[in-house]
Amino acid sequence: MAATTSSGRPSEARERLLATTTGLFYAQGIHSVGVERIVAEAKVTRATFYRHFASKEDLVVAYLQGIHEHVRANYEHSVASGKPAPDVIRDIGQQIVEEIRTPGFRGCAFLNAAAEYPDPDHSVHQVILSHRRWFLDLITDLFAQNRDVRPVGLALHFVMLRDGVMAAGYLGDPVEAADTFSRGVDGMLRYNLLEIPPAKS
Repeated sequence: MAATTSSGRPSEARERLLATTTGLFYAQGIHSVGVERIVAEAKVTRATFYRHFASKEDLVVAYLQGIHEHVRANYEHSVASGKPAPDVIRDIGQQIVEEIRTPGFRGCAFLNAAAEYPDPDHSVHQVILSHRRWFLDLITDLFAQNRDVRPVGLALHFVMLRDGVMAAGYLGDPVEAADTFSRGVDGMLRYNLLEIPPAKS
């Protein structure tokens, strides 16, 4: 159990460890960053580290859960806006675009972590799968608000577009990748939700 202050809030040391970890793991990879470096940069002792996290893997789980909660809060804020579902999907797409254009972007933290923890039974991989199920369910629910479409197929399409632009935005030109993604999302929504007929060949 994580240590907390008398007010029930996470301790400052834990917050500092997570903040340090988030920057290091995302920028340099998880396996390449050891506990000694985390402890040194967070300015805590090893004893303090292990008082908050039983192992490095526990810290990795907390790191990914923190990113999940941040993403979830942003996306669910869009959902709660009261806008029509297509506009909410576009809002989520725009948040993805903004992330790709952020300095220091190096792809999706969850996909990166999955490459380092491929075992599906590992606790870290389970957090990744849980995040992806949540995201797919969120997008599926949005598409399901239109009765004339197959929401699961469209949601899978959207998630695949998102995964692709995460890779393209890191490995290639982020502006070009973001623009291509935005056009793809807009085209998918227009074709499927506004019933624009396909172009004749």
